[in-house]
Amino acid sequence: MTVSDVTEDDLHAYVDGALAAADQARVEAWLAEHPDDAARLAAYGEQNAALRECFAPVLDEPVPGDLLAAAMPAPAPDGRSIWFRIAAAIAFLVIGGAGGWVARDQWVAHPDADVAEFALNAHTVYIAEKRHAVEVQAAEEAHLVRWLSKRLGKTIKTPDLIGLGYRLVGGRLLPDGGRPTAQFMYENEEGVRLTVYVQRNDQVTETAFRFIDHKGVSAFYWVDEYFAYVLAGAVGREGLLDVAKEVHQSLAR
Repeated sequence: MTVSDVTEDDLHAYVDGALAAADQARVEAWLAEHPDDAARLAAYGEQNAALRECFAPVLDEPVPGDLLAAAMPAPAPDGRSIWFRIAAAIAFLVIGGAGGWVARDQWVAHPDADVAEFALNAHTVYIAEKRHAVEVQAAEEAHLVRWLSKRLGKTIKTPDLIGLGYRLVGGRLLPDGGRPTAQFMYENEEGVRLTVYVQRNDQVTETAFRFIDHKGVSAFYWVDEYFAYVLAGAVGREGLLDVAKEVHQSLAR
């Protein structure tokens, strides 16, 4: 590889520290002559560092027992051993990781991740409001539920979080990609506000809780039956997980 032969793959391999010393030197020579590429790679490096900081703690968490059990299914009907299938899964992950940079500017980890991002943005906007935080107050909860259920095309509920110290403030209708979406707001005695974002989902029937954190606002999101849910708030992960479980259980009653 000469300096003039540097490709996009070489640049991303450089960011990932996957180049030999000689090739690394050539890329560095290229970057010295191409400040736009140098700035772009610096941004990628910062992005990688932020991702490591955000998700590295997950590596220290114990693997759930049900996940371990799912990783050890019965022998395949065609006679191939479980170890063959595990090896194939590992190979798939390696191949997927090698091609991961293609989607570096997109949030495509999960099909409902875009819903979570929109919910976080809506949460940040409306919790700052004093007089107009919601369209319909909690005093008209029955009307609120009927209205939002009609717009979403399925009967929805307002989660009961009184047991955790959060009272319903009210709710509103939001547009998300042209689709009607519900947002319920809750508040505790200290003035801490949480929002529960509900969007109709007919594609994914069920997912486990997933956690994200953005600029001090945390969220758990999941899909259950016909809806995608996002619980958001400036609350620690463990505390917010307790609320997410209560929301899930409340909706199932």
